[in-house]
Amino acid sequence: MKTDLSAHALKCRRKFLRFFPGGFRDETYISWEREYKVETHDRWQQVLSRSEFHRLLRQRAFAEVAARAVRVEQSSRYSMIFSFEKMALRDAVKSPTCARAFAEGLYEFLHGKHPLERRFERWVKVVSELPRKQTRVLTWPVVTVFGFIAQPDVHMFLKPTVTRIAAREYGFDFHYHSRPSWETYQSLLEFAALVRRNQHDLRPRDMIDIQSFLWVQGSDEYEE
Repeated sequence: MKTDLSAHALKCRRKFLRFFPGGFRDETYISWEREYKVETHDRWQQVLSRSEFHRLLRQRAFAEVAARAVRVEQSSRYSMIFSFEKMALRDAVKSPTCARAFAEGLYEFLHGKHPLERRFERWVKVVSELPRKQTRVLTWPVVTVFGFIAQPDVHMFLKPTVTRIAAREYGFDFHYHSRPSWETYQSLLEFAALVRRNQHDLRPRDMIDIQSFLWVQGSDEYEE
């Protein structure tokens, strides 16, 4: 057992290992938390890999890009965004203009050449300008879910309530704002990096493992 962790971090580690004694290689952990997220990432790679994404943009198939992105998330065994967020997103990309903004904005966020801060801020701007019908589109889950699915080695998914509880339990000063911003996303990535360093002996593979570790800390699914 690691003893060089803070009391908060050690408590979180013990909780995770009580549910999953084998850590990130535990069969139950893989079945409950990791497998469906990896399957969702694999489906993304099948239909919106970088080369396929670029090909669709060259063909101006913006609506197809938007449809595929939404469909991949919806095909997950356990959806990562709420039903009202799905409906808001589907409505927001129905028009050709909005589908184009979404498709080009998402490609730039994932594969652009600018620093991550600039790409993230531009992606938030794209989502903020999508039309709203019954409920808002600009939520943390909507802003972060596609990066997490497409590039789980780089991007983190943010469920506000669960993540804020996890940060409190871990003793991390999470700079959270309800409106998506780079300050909060940068803080989330710093939190993820800290957990990864602290738990390196459990061999986390990517952000899927880190997000799952935090989910165990903050979700009522894992109340003790």
